[in-house]
Amino acid sequence: MIRKKLLIQPIQRACVIPLVFVSFMSYSQSVQAQLPNSIQSTVKNSDFQSFQQPKLPRNGAPTGRRRAGAGRNPECPSSLTRLTALVPGDRGKSFLASTVAEYPTFWFYVPELPQTARSAEFVLHLEDVQNVYRIPLALSGKPGIISITPPPQRQYSLKADQKYHWYFKIYCGDPEKTSDNFYVDGFVERQVLTQALDSQLKAAKLREYIAYSANNIWYDALTNLGQLRQANPQNANINKDWVDLLNAVGLQDFAKEPIVQDYNLEKSD
Repeated sequence: MIRKKLLIQPIQRACVIPLVFVSFMSYSQSVQAQLPNSIQSTVKNSDFQSFQQPKLPRNGAPTGRRRAGAGRNPECPSSLTRLTALVPGDRGKSFLASTVAEYPTFWFYVPELPQTARSAEFVLHLEDVQNVYRIPLALSGKPGIISITPPPQRQYSLKADQKYHWYFKIYCGDPEKTSDNFYVDGFVERQVLTQALDSQLKAAKLREYIAYSANNIWYDALTNLGQLRQANPQNANINKDWVDLLNAVGLQDFAKEPIVQDYNLEKSD
């Protein structure tokens, strides 16, 4: 697993902030007995019921691009069309999903890349009006899953009950000289952490994804489970639950892919 340091470029000035990834203990066989009845009812086989994939966006919810389309430049590698956002969706379309985190983590599958296509960018907008932050990335070129987490600073926090639009772009060539890029995009909405969900999370202990999934909180379910998978690569139960979660939203093609990069954000005035 490779950890990177990024340069954050907000609207007015750039900052870089340290992000600490927490190590997780191994799976506890006593978790099921400690879960409340509302969560125990979802427990099957490996103590986990997959996220419930919405079939269609509800109430006019926005959609984005879950898988990158073909670029305009014929010299761009065809592998870039496999760039995929790990979010709920339908084929190439991404759906609005929820988080309770102020600083949620975003996950993507990145294909193998040549040296000429390793410059990337992650951008988050509030209601497509205000730019929250812009993160330039240098990719390794290795195929696999990466995660990106914003810096834990107040100016970057997601406000409750507001929709945010994010983009992840990979440039074909030098981004300072070309606008050619392959991209995926989607939407996230932060929900208020309720007392009921908080109680369920405490009961689930390290395996918080059980409670998040039962409450359709996608981003946090995937992040907790992804971190557990990294910390416990040989744990069969966690690996199976990771596969089940991605299968639930039609991302089974990426369930066996390794997690190759976590981006570590640092502040620099």
